[in-house]
Amino acid sequence: MWNSNSIISIFYIIFFTVAVWATLHAWRSQSKTETIHPFKAFVHLWVFYACYLLFPLWVFSIYAGMIGYYSTQQSIFVVILTSILIYARFIEPNLVRVKTTQYQMNDPHSFHHPFKIALIADLHVGLFSGNERQLKIIVEKINQQQPDIVVVAGDWTYEPEDTLADELSILKQIQAPVYSVLGNHDEQYPGPPIRNLLQKALKANNVIDIEGQVVEFDEFRLIGVGDLWAGKTDMRTMPDLPQDKPWVILSHNPDTVDMVPELPSRPLMLSGHTHGGQIELPWVTSYIMKHVSISGHKHGLYQHEHADVYVTVGTGMVGVPFRFRVPPTVDMIELI
Repeated sequence: MWNSNSIISIFYIIFFTVAVWATLHAWRSQSKTETIHPFKAFVHLWVFYACYLLFPLWVFSIYAGMIGYYSTQQSIFVVILTSILIYARFIEPNLVRVKTTQYQMNDPHSFHHPFKIALIADLHVGLFSGNERQLKIIVEKINQQQPDIVVVAGDWTYEPEDTLADELSILKQIQAPVYSVLGNHDEQYPGPPIRNLLQKALKANNVIDIEGQVVEFDEFRLIGVGDLWAGKTDMRTMPDLPQDKPWVILSHNPDTVDMVPELPSRPLMLSGHTHGGQIELPWVTSYIMKHVSISGHKHGLYQHEHADVYVTVGTGMVGVPFRFRVPPTVDMIELI
């Protein structure tokens, strides 16, 4: 006959076993990553794997409340907290949504037909983002929308393994041209020197790097601008370029919009970087965001002196393996 003490002992054995398993997996995964901070990577990975402790802890808190090992208030608190963390760790990061926004280009002539741009950013393939399951969902969502082009606003990586080209191979299934610029994590701000590894992976999977390049379309031009933190955002030559069409600017950090020069037609910048806060908590997230974006960009459309900027919340995670009230998003921008 099992008594309460025996059952509690079994729970503690389960907790210890899962903790050891998490430690071993974190150590093994860390050894395969392209990182310059192995201990930091190990800690992040340990949190990622240790989240499997939440499931037995959820059950244990209910049982502990039933037998009086926890008070009712303690049991309810732990159940609610573990439920939120389980949702933020295992559910919301895979709830990829599609958000459609129409944008009227500031031009004397409207587009003859809406031009659909799929905007994604911050995949952060690496420690605990951009797994095969999530990338497959993202590609399926994009193809369902049938965009004219796909643009990726940087931060492809988060201390990835050297198998990056294989991990991104699902991108070949996207049924539209894919254009990209790099973000701060791709440029070692912070992160390991993986620029060459990433560029080879993108080229192998038909992703076109347009940093410093102009791509012509019938009714607008697309220009790629390098990352702000990497010091690659010089746009002083834009007024010298042809101005017979409006501009769409692709750049990772939305604060770059303040560097856009005055042009005859008001440009639209497409960016990411902020993750929309990644975890949306009252007051706390807004305070933290002030250190992420000097201009206060979080998500959505913002108007500035010489340009507008649309900020996507992206799809990946950094720091902690959680998304809460900020689900990963594929933004469909319809230029009209």
